[in-house]
Parts: sequence; C-alpha cells; structure tokens
Amino acid sequence: MKKFIPILFAWLLTAGCSEVSPPEPFGPLPSDRQLAWHEKEYYMFVHFTVNTFTDKEWGYGDEKEAVFNPTALDCRQWAKTAKEAGMKGIIITAKHHDGFCLWPSAYTGHSVKNSPWRNGKGDILKDLRQACDEFGLELGVYLSPWDRNSAVYGTADYLTYYRDQLRELLTDYGDIFEVWFDGANGGDGYYGGARETRRIDNSTYYDWPVTHSIVRELQPMAVMFSDAGPDVRWVGNESGMGSLTNWCLLKKDGMYPGGDFARILGEGHEDGNYWVPAEVDVSIRPGWFYHRSEDSLVRTPENLMELYYSSVGRNSNLLLNVPPDRRGLLNEIDVNSLLEFRKLREMEFADELARGKKAASSSDRGKNFRAALANDGDPDTYWTTRDDVTSASITIDLGTETGVNRILIQEYIRLGQRVKGYKVEVLKDDQWISVAEGTTVGYKVIRKFPLVITKMVKLTILDSKACPVISNIELYRSPGE
Repeated sequence: MKKFIPILFAWLLTAGCSEVSPPEPFGPLPSDRQLAWHEKEYYMFVHFTVNTFTDKEWGYGDEKEAVFNPTALDCRQWAKTAKEAGMKGIIITAKHHDGFCLWPSAYTGHSVKNSPWRNGKGDILKDLRQACDEFGLELGVYLSPWDRNSAVYGTADYLTYYRDQLRELLTDYGDIFEVWFDGANGGDGYYGGARETRRIDNSTYYDWPVTHSIVRELQPMAVMFSDAGPDVRWVGNESGMGSLTNWCLLKKDGMYPGGDFARILGEGHEDGNYWVPAEVDVSIRPGWFYHRSEDSLVRTPENLMELYYSSVGRNSNLLLNVPPDRRGLLNEIDVNSLLEFRKLREMEFADELARGKKAASSSDRGKNFRAALANDGDPDTYWTTRDDVTSASITIDLGTETGVNRILIQEYIRLGQRVKGYKVEVLKDDQWISVAEGTTVGYKVIRKFPLVITKMVKLTILDSKACPVISNIELYRSPGE
C-alpha cells in the first residue's frame, strides 16, 4: 500500500498536467496566400492609361499611342506616398479596357513602346517594381479581360493573346501579391478598326480555370481577385462599403466575373464551401482615372477614416484608388489627404487599453486557451472553449474607470470563421449595458460606440458554428469624442 500511494500521486500529477488539444479546424480554411493577403489590410490601386490624357473613364480602344506622354512620371513618388500613408502595396492597371499596355508587351504595338514617353523606351511596370522594392511594398497587377483595341477580342485567338500578356506580367516583374480580373466584359469598341459591338458569354468565353492555372504556376503566392474569386471576391459595390454581415465563405461554383452576383458578394455565404474573403475597392475621387475637374472633390481624411471603418472594420481589405495626373504624379491634393488620413488613423488607435489587463471567461479549454490569451498581443494565441460550447463570454478588467469607445475583435481564422453573433457590454453602475452588437467577426471587425466610462468590458459570443476561437481583443478611446 505504501508503494501504491507514490505511484497514484505521480499518475494524478501527470494527468493534471496533460495537454488539452486545440480545437479541430472547422469548415473552409484560408490558404497561406490568403492569410498573407488578410494581413495586408490596406493598399493602393493605381488607374493610369490613355484615359488620363483623354479625360475619359473607359477608352474606346482607338486612342493613339502618342496620347500617352506623362511629363514627369515618377513611380518612386507613388511608392513613397503609399509607404508614408501606411499602405502595404500597389496594384497597377497594367492594361485597362482600352487595351493600352503600360509595359512594352511583345504581343501588341498598342503600348508604351510606341508612345513618345521616354522615346518609346519606358516601362512603367519595371519602374514600379523597383520603386516598390525600394520602399518595402508589394506589387499587384490588374489585367483587363475586356480589350476594346484587340482585333481578335471575342474569338479563341484572344484567349491566347490574353494569357501571353499575363505570362509577361507574371514572369518579368518579380513577385506579384495579387492579380486583379475585372468583371466588365464585352460591348462596343474599336476592335482593330471594326468599330462594332461584340458580346461574349461571361460564364464560358474566358475559360477561367486555364487562366487561373497559369497564375498558380508562375506566382503561387499571388491571390486572384474577381467577382467570384477564386481567392478574393468583389464586395459588390464601389462605394467603399463592406457588409456588416461578412462571411469569408462563398459557394462560388457557377459564379464568374461579370455575373449578376452583387447582392451575394456583399455578405458571402454562412454555409459557403470555399474561403473567398471580400475586398473593398473604392476611389479617392469620384472617377477611377484622374480628371482635373475633380480636384475639388477628393475625399477628405475624415471621409477616408469612415471608409476604413466600413472596410477593414468590417472584415474586408481596403483597396484605395489614387490615380496619377497627366504629369505621372499623384496629385498634391490626394497626397495630402492620404497623409492626413494616416495621422487620423494613428490618433484613433494610439492607446490600446486592453493589452495585458486581467481577463476572465465563462468557459475555456484549459490554461493554453485561457481568456488572457485574447488580449496578450500575440496573433498566434487565442481564447477558446470546450467543443460543446458555442456561446460564451470574456470580460476584461481595465483596473480603473476608463473612457472607451472602440473595440477591435479578431478570430483565429486558421481554424475557420465561426462566430455568428456577438454583443459588447460595459459595466455601468453595477449593471451591464450593451454598447454594440453584430453578427460575423472573421479576420477583423472594429466597432464604434458612444464614449462610456467603465472598468469592465465584456464580449459575449451569442452564437458560433463551433466553439469560438478569439485571437485578439483591443479597446480604444478615440480622442475625437
């Protein structure tokens, strides 16, 4: 019996220290390329082509190459501005619907090589690649499927032409983080002099799986954007508004660029079978290309801040268009607004209140998944519950009465998107008062609410498709309120 007692004690000690396994992944999961994309959050769109010089939004395709002649083009200025604005990359319209190429493509004469700019020896993609490298930014490319200049658009030969140009972009300009496929397809155009209307079947003509395979082969870490993904989806509008309910999941089989899917794309599908998160594309001006008449209509820093909340704050990435002017420079008005917007953003999120504060939960999965891991600043740790718990709360004790009016919440999306409903409460006069409610979380949501003075903030997961997995909770007091 005396020998049995130490053995029993040792067994109990070992059993008490045994590791609790993490939750199993649930539903569709993001790929490594998609995880890297989520973390970029905010980057620049650059619309630049012959339209800049003809004062149009869509070129017909008959514009002379001589039209394109920026007098002071400087991709370093673009990249420097993007970096100083806090952006992570730049996506350039290498070819818009007019068919004019910003690089000296071997497959068409309708490009910079036949323009007077730098005597036909210039290459904007090369310049931008070098500028992005210098300022630590990533590069993405937009290649319009619709080409109003090409004589073979609408035929099988155009697919070969299009894919040859795509290969040029994906092999000659280093690592590409995003390839952007627009949904505008077919209509009237120059088409090599035919000057006619050409209609195509958006769902079949482009044979997208073949094109996607080229991107996967040449740029395996690049995400592909279109109305239907396959990696990133359009949010369904160009006004800068992400949906309050925003699933990263999509039933994309049968969907294609240019289809009538705007309503679906905003919210995604709770029961989607693919991970296809939303990207919000919006311009700093009313138009996508530069027009002098819009110099007085540039979005203010305050408006850009609202766009940030309605995009990044709603589980979407923000792709903000800033078009160069006829000099080939980002206009001073746009630049000033961008830099002031960064200042506002930094002020808004200057003082994080929750980090390292005492946290407690109504349920957890053991010490390796305890409440304190939701506000420790480590994106790879998280609070979670037992598998059979899909509703639970976590409370953060700020220590003293503190002003709060912002909360940032993130799920650990490596294990899937789970949360279906949540609410945020603060303790006021010994009563819990609701200040915000929502549905989905995903990679990130940021919620604003009126300033409250409180010592305790509670996040309750009201419903979740599986046990909730929360990797980050941050609290702020915006100085403007």
